[in-house]
Amino acid sequence: MKIILAYSGGLDTSVLVHWYANEQNAEVITYCADVGQEEELNGLEEKALSTGASAHRTLNLVDEFARDYIYPMVRGNAVYESQYLLGTSIARPLIAKTHIDIAREFGADAVAHGATGKGNDQCRFELTFSALAPDLTILAPWRDSSFRARFPGRKEMIEYCHIHKIDVEASASKPYSMDRNLWHISYEAGILEDPWFDPTTANNREMYKLSVDPELAPNEAEYIELSFEEGNCTAINGSELSPSEVVSTLNKIGGKHGVGRIDLVENRFVGMKSRGVYETPGGTILLHAHRQMETLTMDRDLMHLRDSLIPRYAELIYYGFWFAPEREALQALIDQSQKGVSGTIRLKLYKGNIITVGRKSDLSLYDEGIASMEGDQSDYQPEDAGGFIRLNALRLKERKRKQGYEA
Repeated sequence: MKIILAYSGGLDTSVLVHWYANEQNAEVITYCADVGQEEELNGLEEKALSTGASAHRTLNLVDEFARDYIYPMVRGNAVYESQYLLGTSIARPLIAKTHIDIAREFGADAVAHGATGKGNDQCRFELTFSALAPDLTILAPWRDSSFRARFPGRKEMIEYCHIHKIDVEASASKPYSMDRNLWHISYEAGILEDPWFDPTTANNREMYKLSVDPELAPNEAEYIELSFEEGNCTAINGSELSPSEVVSTLNKIGGKHGVGRIDLVENRFVGMKSRGVYETPGGTILLHAHRQMETLTMDRDLMHLRDSLIPRYAELIYYGFWFAPEREALQALIDQSQKGVSGTIRLKLYKGNIITVGRKSDLSLYDEGIASMEGDQSDYQPEDAGGFIRLNALRLKERKRKQGYEA
């Protein structure tokens, strides 16, 4: 069997390359999607080949990731369970789509992933495979009883790597997993499975890679300006940038000020709760600025309609339904809602905080003449409010009169 394995060079996939090639007699071609892991990609091909792969492909998908996945998600203000900025979730459909392309290139029989049998990623990968290539066999070793018997936990996998001289970052002294891309870094498992464990203490600070501890951030605030066109950030401080450059630049700026750290317990698609720690400095700034731009330029009822759909939209991304028709339909509505979301937002960053200090747009729906309390003449007539209130109060009066409602 010829297998295309999604490969990160981490603990799980390093074990899988060796296990498939040496114990399952399969030809393994490893594939890595560069979605912004940066230094984690160094030496990946050499490591894969030395571990048992017959070939390796690393594809630079950073620009596509930012343009076609991150930016559409930002236009929808997608946040799962009001906290998680979907960093791992949004990368999976692109990784899986390109995984299929590699399978076609090599004429492979199967695609394999190292996602745990208790997590969300198995759903995200396999739902994409099913939507785009239902003919391919999907291999999920963590749902293989023989694989689980051999590797019941991370301890056994680390020992296996030591025996076979496979270099992995994870160790007994650093037993947690990490997933990095342009949008974020996530940390979970191992020591983080205890929801009472505090990763922000001085002894644990080295875990974080994108952001400084807010307590150690600069004592002076930094001002930045983000410009938007139809819901997309196109410039920072007046300099035009591509989507990937915007996110990368904001990561550096936000990380310096300790912005974007989240520690949460979330509800996985498969039914259990999970504790995760996330760094999303650039994404936190971008989503904040985008929402502020909308407050100035988006019609009220359109905003409320779109906002009512955000939980569902975020859920679809989190669960892995990026290529489902309902996500595509919601995206069309979201993108239509962004036609007037253009202008500039000014923010102040200080010790983990994002403070909005200015907003302007040629398409602004804010009219100072209407909003002013100084008696300016406008289309709004205070006398009209009396009838407006009476009409809205009519049903409340009748409820009290006819049904004797008591608070």
